[in-house]
Amino acid sequence: MSATRTATRTATKTAPAARRPNGMDTFVWQGTDKRGKVMKGEQPAKNANSLRAELRKQGITPRTVKVKGKPLMGGAGRRITPLDIAIFSRQLATMMKSGVPIVGAIEIIANGNKNPKMTTLLNTIRSDIESGSSLYEALSKHPVQFDELYRNLVKAGEGAGVLETVLDTIATYKENIEALKGKIKKAMFYPAAVVAVALIVSAILLVFVVPQFESVFKSFGADLPAFTKLVIAMSDFMVAYWWLVGAIVGGAIVAFIMAQKRSVAFSRFLDRTMLKLPVIGQILHNSAIARFSRTLAVTFKAGVPLVEALDIVAGATGNCVYEDAVRNIRDDVSVGYPVNMAMKQVNVFPHMVVQMTAIGEEAGALDTMLFKVAEFYEQEVNNAVDALSSLLEPMIMVFLGVVVGGMVVAMYLPIFKLGAVVG
Repeated sequence: MSATRTATRTATKTAPAARRPNGMDTFVWQGTDKRGKVMKGEQPAKNANSLRAELRKQGITPRTVKVKGKPLMGGAGRRITPLDIAIFSRQLATMMKSGVPIVGAIEIIANGNKNPKMTTLLNTIRSDIESGSSLYEALSKHPVQFDELYRNLVKAGEGAGVLETVLDTIATYKENIEALKGKIKKAMFYPAAVVAVALIVSAILLVFVVPQFESVFKSFGADLPAFTKLVIAMSDFMVAYWWLVGAIVGGAIVAFIMAQKRSVAFSRFLDRTMLKLPVIGQILHNSAIARFSRTLAVTFKAGVPLVEALDIVAGATGNCVYEDAVRNIRDDVSVGYPVNMAMKQVNVFPHMVVQMTAIGEEAGALDTMLFKVAEFYEQEVNNAVDALSSLLEPMIMVFLGVVVGGMVVAMYLPIFKLGAVVG
């Protein structure tokens, strides 16, 4: 048994720094092995003496053993992302399939994780399981990291005795969903970033560059073109009231984010509006259908009852229009309607999706058919995002040319006019 595992299981006291959930301190050590090779590492232990003893048992002569200090900025590592949870699920499933007990598997994953927050979370879960809780009960104490869908799938897997299979399915599901989210973010972030850069460059030109040209133009004593006068007027306003413009833009961004988070009505309005946008709207439609299909397939395959699965799926679609539709489907299914008929009634799913669901129900392979639907619409999203990127590139070039190039032309128009008069 390694020093890490032995130390973790023998802790009884508590020390003040670098605290682990089970009462351990994390120590940084350096030493030499039997061949004189320098070795170093970090691991939890009861105290420095016990760690030295464990290292000697492993044939390592310790030179320095000290408590690991806290980060200078007081941080505890990056936040826990859905990808961290997906990787944990995959690792846990692999170890359990290999015959490693769940407590030992979680301990190994925790000790090898590079994110301190994830390590702390996993050690807490392991401690709860050692105290007699099921994995579902341990995860339920962390609803932020493990959502309702994740917890219900684990519960179903534990009940059916196929937890490792369910965890493997969850990992695949989360990886696919995160890849889909990444595609959507890419489609929306790229043009927004370019527009933001163009506006920042324009502001810099108006505040710092145009005033230099204005002083030159005054020495001409000639009447300036209307376009140049407009740009100079904009520059004068920006120079005088740049703080007001900055406050308005910053306030608008903060207000938008706060309204989206706190106002259900505004969030629903935004969801509906986004679905109506050209090109982007169709990508969001396909994304919602893909997420609905894959989430329902995963939950149904794991053995979650259909009505309960639909209730879980509603919140995973990512759009209020589809969330409301899925809740209506759930209500209809709960009183005896087939899923495909309930889907037809809400009038948001394409005919192909309804028909494939009907075929899956008739064949008793609803989850298999829904997986095929998810794969089809995920590929549609991929193709649409790639096409959108190709379409946006020339449009963005035109936008940059009009905004930035327009101001440059406005500044050189008087020079061209003066050159023509001299000529």
